[in-house]
Amino acid sequence: MNNRRGLCLVLAAPSGAGKTTLSRALLASDPGLSLSISVTTRGPRTGEVDGQHYHFISQDQFAQMAAAGELLEHASVFGRSYGTPRAPVEAALAAGKDILFDIDWQGFRQLRAALPDDVVGVFIMPPSLPVLTARLTARGDSPEAVNSRMAYAEAEMAHASEFDFQVENAEFDKALEEIRSILNVSRAARARQPQ
Repeated sequence: MNNRRGLCLVLAAPSGAGKTTLSRALLASDPGLSLSISVTTRGPRTGEVDGQHYHFISQDQFAQMAAAGELLEHASVFGRSYGTPRAPVEAALAAGKDILFDIDWQGFRQLRAALPDDVVGVFIMPPSLPVLTARLTARGDSPEAVNSRMAYAEAEMAHASEFDFQVENAEFDKALEEIRSILNVSRAARARQPQ
């Protein structure tokens, strides 16, 4: 009965801050929220399903989509391209459906520029840099990879103030509840309600 416009919830974080685990828990506990499925030019990894994890496309297809304005945001990382198709997001928003985005701060900037009234950004912070280092080390990353990811993490965290909210992931359940609260308040905002 509620004809409110949907919203885009962006979760961004440095590697090792717990974004993927928080995203999965949020999606599992909220049937009104679905994950945005990006397009990518990289090949599928073991267990990945086209249309469920990503839409796997060629570089030529990607270039055509970008040139035609069919991507809300896009970037190239390590020689592979990733982007968010515009049409399914706009259809979901118009239907009052909420979408979760797992993108970085640059993608967040592009998405907010494309849909300024529909994006809520949450930056997930680690409790501290030493804790982040310990998490990355515990994942089995090599010392070189940990150092590289830490340098990148510090650069990413410099953009946390661009987001609407910052949530510290020191205690998983508390962080998840804070993100749920942000989502619920954002859903109830007057601007989201039918006019």
